[in-house]
Amino acid sequence: MIDRRTLIAGAGSAVAASVLGAPLASAARRSGGAFPKGFLWGTSTAAHQIEGNNINADLWVIENLPGTMFADRSGDAANSFELWPTDLDLVKGMGLNSYRFSLEWARIEPDKGHFSNAMLDHYKAMIDGCRMRGLHPAVTFNHFTTPRWFAAQGGWQNPEAPDLFARFCDRAARHLAGGIGHAMTLNEPNLSGVIGEILPRQLMEGDRKMQLQAAKLLGVASYSPGVNLWVENAAVYRANQMEGHRRGAAAIKAVRSDLPVGVTLAILDDQAVGQNSMRDRIRERYYGEWLRLAARTCDFLGVQNYERKRWDANGALPPPEGSPRNGGGAEVWAGSLAGAVRYGWEATRLPIIVTEHGVNSDDDALRAWLIPAALKELKAVMDDGVPVQGYLHWSLLDNFEWGFGYHHRFGLHSFDPKTFKRTAKPSAAVLARIARANRV
Repeated sequence: MIDRRTLIAGAGSAVAASVLGAPLASAARRSGGAFPKGFLWGTSTAAHQIEGNNINADLWVIENLPGTMFADRSGDAANSFELWPTDLDLVKGMGLNSYRFSLEWARIEPDKGHFSNAMLDHYKAMIDGCRMRGLHPAVTFNHFTTPRWFAAQGGWQNPEAPDLFARFCDRAARHLAGGIGHAMTLNEPNLSGVIGEILPRQLMEGDRKMQLQAAKLLGVASYSPGVNLWVENAAVYRANQMEGHRRGAAAIKAVRSDLPVGVTLAILDDQAVGQNSMRDRIRERYYGEWLRLAARTCDFLGVQNYERKRWDANGALPPPEGSPRNGGGAEVWAGSLAGAVRYGWEATRLPIIVTEHGVNSDDDALRAWLIPAALKELKAVMDDGVPVQGYLHWSLLDNFEWGFGYHHRFGLHSFDPKTFKRTAKPSAAVLARIARANRV
């Protein structure tokens, strides 16, 4: 099992330090001036990746299988279930005004039809804690992981799935919606059922075997977790997620009609090279149906970008020689965020919030370089008229990066896995400076 954002990247060499000071190869004009008043500056996290001991989640079973493909088990993670006030203090201390986090469905509905008021109160305390600190809470209702019982009845391939998700959204919204600033239904659902097309067969086969092993362990016909590579019936899976989004969004709006509701999509900056480039076919395959659905059902679009891809008539081109690379070997291109944002807006005409952007790297100098470089490009797109409402960096903390465990690091802060002490990296100060000034 591998992190989705890495799977859609190419391979390459390590970062050459000399590149970090080089000018961008992009022809995009530079932009000065302040960001709009009220612009959301924040960081993003996801419950399973930082909370720890999420034992009722579908992925807990997969992580702990004998011979699992996961590099680590999530375990205690960053212990953010207990230390969320500390995390909110970190966000406020950076001078940011927003925090994106997710509700853990498996905690709120640990058994089918049983909702925990204690867990709903936990997330309400987090929302109230944001408000007390002057932070705008951006809340994802489902960030990949689902309850173990949901996966054990086929997950998103079960015909009951859309109604079950809508019921969860209704229950959570009735308890929490009053304090939420922006709500998101699903995280990166556009990758579901298609990501396997570009993966090595051994990864797909390994993931399939883990799902079969989990099903046998639990004595059920199938086990389909929310974080997966192999999907038995991709068409059904995607259709049910799309219907789940529709019904979930409607359920949230029914509780609070003025609450902005959207969905977050993983979008590369796909660039056409030469004649007959396959770029547009790739865009349609990976984003098309979800962008059209978002345009009809959302108040805003969450754009999540980490890389660009250049496509000619035959496929993806390798990264330019000497370009910066992330920890997975993919190119780090500062203009990719602006390109993805422009495309998302052109396809939907919805206001955009950057709900994730960052870099997997042990070299924080790369992160410290990328943040202002990418924001300059983003501001230029905004000056062209693209309505961007916020920038939420991934991630506040180094965290559990799915199949890669704790070996891929995106955080503005590191943490000690024994004491859970958080330590700011220099890149945190870079983002803080920009946010406080409201300009790059």
